Amino acid sequence: MKFAVLSFGCRANQSDSCRIERRMIEDGGVSSAPGEADVVVVNTCTVTAAADQAARNAIRRVARLNPRARIQVTGCYAARRRDEISRMPGVTILPRVDDAPTDSPLAGRAAPAATLRPGDRGRTAYPLRVQTGCDERCAYCIVPTTRGPGRSLPLRLVLDEVRGLADAGFRQIWLTGVHLGSWGRDLQPRCSLFHLLEALDRQAESLDVTLRLSSLEPMDCSDEIVDLLAASPRFAPHLHLPLQHASDRILSAMRRPYTADRYREIVFRVRDRMPDAAIGTDLMVGFPGETDCDFAVQRQAIDGLPLTHLHVFPYSDRPGTAAARMDERVPGAEIRRRAEELRAAGREKTVRFYERMVGRELPALTIEDGSLALTDNYLKLRITPGRARNERIRVRPTSANPPMADVVA
Repeated sequence: MKFAVLSFGCRANQSDSCRIERRMIEDGGVSSAPGEADVVVVNTCTVTAAADQAARNAIRRVARLNPRARIQVTGCYAARRRDEISRMPGVTILPRVDDAPTDSPLAGRAAPAATLRPGDRGRTAYPLRVQTGCDERCAYCIVPTTRGPGRSLPLRLVLDEVRGLADAGFRQIWLTGVHLGSWGRDLQPRCSLFHLLEALDRQAESLDVTLRLSSLEPMDCSDEIVDLLAASPRFAPHLHLPLQHASDRILSAMRRPYTADRYREIVFRVRDRMPDAAIGTDLMVGFPGETDCDFAVQRQAIDGLPLTHLHVFPYSDRPGTAAARMDERVPGAEIRRRAEELRAAGREKTVRFYERMVGRELPALTIEDGSLALTDNYLKLRITPGRARNERIRVRPTSANPPMADVVA
């Protein structure tokens, strides 16, 4: 059987797609292009209306390109709008990976690590989901409904997965989750993300692998986690800490459990302990009730934060959330204007970060066709062709725009 997997959304979804691929290969499947596959799995996201539309477009495109294929749809959009998706021609709804029975092709049990290798489907680093679900109730977010409550992969299984992936040749692993910082709270005995990272740090001493954290909520970025990341060469100096908004009034309406000042303290502590770290964030514009004043507060705050990457997205109504019932809507044209203003500020911050790294010697991993290098602190740099993918190297950035580097070792 030939199969293809199309993945949308966050790194947790990407990890789920990897597990689908691993299981299908274990069962004798052969990965192929969607136009040639017998089965096409579409793993969907539903965080915004645009994500819903992207999934529908992909399903229609597959049906048009390969009418004989069985189209199997899973993920958050399929969980939220099962009836809508199931009415599309040729579609079968599959359970989420989280909920799949053990005999399903989406089952969460681990397949032998050797079923996937670095470079398969263009993937050099491996996204390993160690947690799923969320117990928070942010006003704008539908994910707790589609993913359910927080559940953690037990420590032993995480360690086994990491060792298996390292043995399969992966040199970089993203630790990901729907609410990564809540890892361990549902386990017996109760545990914490810090204890997981501590155990992985000890294990990684004997493995040729670098660990990179995906999105970590600010309230979960404890001093002990920052100190561990700063002290250990096994963890990439890179954190993504979603702020969402810098106006305390909007943060409260969003039901985010921190203030802008507290976020500022966390980010500056990260910068103090890891001066060359990449620090990314998520920012929302157009949340119901966001005034010109709120946006001005957001804009000014961003200028004063030592961030290196901004992911800016417009508010999108998700039926069933508290925000969807709120009044005082921001006009669409104004939302787009605010988003572009923040994105421009983000581009400037990223270029300045690259400029600051010019002339430094940085550890990196070759990616894609080997002519690109991703540094541990998240710079993507063009290097002289001739290297293989997945090589550990050291680079010295020579230019920020375009981003280029010399290989020094």
